[in-house]
Amino acid sequence: MLAKAPSYGADALILDLEDSVPIAEKPKARALAREFIGKLKASNILYVRVNALQTGMLKDDLEAIVIDGLAGVKHPKAESAETIRSVDAMLTELERRRGLPPGAIGIEVGLESAKGVWFAYEIASASARVRSVMIGTAQDGDLQADLGYTWSADGNEVLYARSRVLLAARAASIEHVLDGAYSNVRDPEGLRVCCEAARKLGYRGKSVIHPNQIETVNRVFMPTAQEIDYYHRVIEAFDAAVARGSAATTVDGKLVDYAMVAMAKRVLAWAASQARSR
Repeated sequence: MLAKAPSYGADALILDLEDSVPIAEKPKARALAREFIGKLKASNILYVRVNALQTGMLKDDLEAIVIDGLAGVKHPKAESAETIRSVDAMLTELERRRGLPPGAIGIEVGLESAKGVWFAYEIASASARVRSVMIGTAQDGDLQADLGYTWSADGNEVLYARSRVLLAARAASIEHVLDGAYSNVRDPEGLRVCCEAARKLGYRGKSVIHPNQIETVNRVFMPTAQEIDYYHRVIEAFDAAVARGSAATTVDGKLVDYAMVAMAKRVLAWAASQARSR
């Protein structure tokens, strides 16, 4: 599975040391993750989902995987800023010992409980290493177990939680806010509905657990050709208006001023970054 993973077209790979690995197999999994970081570092963005600080297994995880080629760690079930600061300190020490650039290894935080969602801003802003935030929306996952809602693909039941996490992450200047995994790998239509609900709120991507989910996720979260065309025209029309001495115009009947141009530039920059990663 690890050997095949780079060929499927995902933007990044996350090697797992957490819930998919039995406790007795953790040492073997650490060694395997370290081996593949060395093998794949030249051509892939590599993260490792580590065991949470509170499990007592994180130190051994980091000792094994903090090597050249590791882009970051995904810390699951984050519930406090103090936890993220502790992970930051551990990474700082390992970078120093191993001659890696300070701050080279990022942190993705997984918010998978009521407490994690509630303290989303404090967690997201706890360290400059936090580069992405993911909300755990998977069916029958930790967040559902904690809150007790009835799951659906359109996600109305997690609208508040998704919105709170997105708002907190953006307030902490984090660009990459990700939706959680979709558990049913044989339900492409449900996956599409779930992705569209998250994208409408402002999410930039989604974790996947099977190669057959990648195409749908990429398609939904990539700005459409119509959006790209529209926002190019917004910028062109505004530039022309400014040249005439005005700071407002219309495109397709809609007002365009500085705020709309900022939105256009953001979408086009996002589209360009996605095109480069494909």
